[in-house]
Amino acid sequence: MPPPPLVRRIFCNRTLNLRSIRAIGYDMDYTLIHYRIEEWERLAYEHVRQRLLSKGWPVEDLAFEPELVVRGLILDLELGNAIKANRFGYVKSSSHGTRRISFDEQKRAYARTLIDLAEKRWVFLNTLFSISEACLYMQLVDKLDSGDLAHGIGYADLYAVVKKNLDRAHLEGELKEEIVADPERFVDLDPEAPLALLDQRRAGKKLLLITNSEWRYTRAMMSWAFDRFLPEGTGWRDLFDVVIVAARKPGFFEQRRPLYEVVDEEEGLLKPAVRGLAEGGNYHGGHAGLVEKFLGSEGDRILYVGDHILTDVKLAKSVLRWRVALILRELEEELEAHAAFVDRQRELNELMADKQRLEHERWQLRLAELRLEHGAEPPTPELADGATIAAAMTSTRSELEALDARIKPLAREAGELGSPRWGLLLRTGNDKSHLARQVERHADLYTSRVSNFLFATPFVYFRSPRGSLPHDAGGPIQEAGIEEDPGDEDAEPTD
Repeated sequence: MPPPPLVRRIFCNRTLNLRSIRAIGYDMDYTLIHYRIEEWERLAYEHVRQRLLSKGWPVEDLAFEPELVVRGLILDLELGNAIKANRFGYVKSSSHGTRRISFDEQKRAYARTLIDLAEKRWVFLNTLFSISEACLYMQLVDKLDSGDLAHGIGYADLYAVVKKNLDRAHLEGELKEEIVADPERFVDLDPEAPLALLDQRRAGKKLLLITNSEWRYTRAMMSWAFDRFLPEGTGWRDLFDVVIVAARKPGFFEQRRPLYEVVDEEEGLLKPAVRGLAEGGNYHGGHAGLVEKFLGSEGDRILYVGDHILTDVKLAKSVLRWRVALILRELEEELEAHAAFVDRQRELNELMADKQRLEHERWQLRLAELRLEHGAEPPTPELADGATIAAAMTSTRSELEALDARIKPLAREAGELGSPRWGLLLRTGNDKSHLARQVERHADLYTSRVSNFLFATPFVYFRSPRGSLPHDAGGPIQEAGIEEDPGDEDAEPTD
């Protein structure tokens, strides 16, 4: 059987033998169930906007603008900016409110700043649920700057207001009631996801559903999205040995919270589960220690699959040493954008290689000029004459200017792949983005959807690729790309 297309593959940061995994836990929202991002986030945005409107905020003219935000951005609550950083924490592009910040303004603001997500100043948008809140926050920054909001409110206060009202909309069930009432509007069905889980179960894996959603919502959505694709007479509940709702991740992985059993599936009534988890049970709350006790396994014998780097991946990995897989739905679009640009990228690489060759020649000319000025021996006999050096300098300068004119539109096009405003999620120019660094650091595996496990099979041995280092390229001519690193140093002019 041929391998799956690139967009359906599972990518490995750390070698993982799926045959050694005894149990696989799954998140639900944006993991087992894929929402139509714009529909869900528009609904969430409108709920918050209406709440603010009812409190007298001047937001009647605002509308959801999904193109303003992508996952992986970082909000700067001190300056009211949204920023994209590279893997080292240098700011590479930014926006103040909805206004894009120029290179010079960005340099003044962040030349001495390294992003440290441990600081309260920064909010990392590491889940698709962040899109609506970040969009509204950026629009409110504009209103604050224009004087439309009350005096005394700061940028951090704006975010706190947006976050508080969004959390209340989730907590009070307003959003999810609308989604349950019309799931077809909000959910992208994936008929292969239930089959992938069936294969894992048949291969002897224990399967668990561990979600922050409440029981009634979980039951309704899983029934709607999964039951139609399962063998007759079975349903989504037959896939899982244990279901845990209202898990309250990330606390689920690091705190000991009480466990309750769901004793009435229709009403979701609860009673204390004094004996812990049992096969076939439905539970509310609890903690990861109870899961390990139920399974009789811990650490690297358990794989957890989720979409949220902090809530689902980071703590399960760092605290419990579970193996973790990240669902990054946008990866499909990212890979498709790469594929569509491959010919243009090849052209850009060739032009950049020519540019680096000419720059090398120019550096030699500048060195010869410097030595001539000080009466030192030239680098080569051919560069012993000032007139020869000057002519060569003029020639290389003209060639470099012509190359730059050809490179510039290609580089701009490459920088707008994925998102015209922010580019690719996992790239900042020719470097990895801060999001890519988080994925690389915390996720053993990453892929675009759970159903990609269908192609991998429950017996696959995922092997991480050999890590690359700058010297692997074999010399000063590196793989071509967009040259932009204002966080490290000034770009040197052609002359």
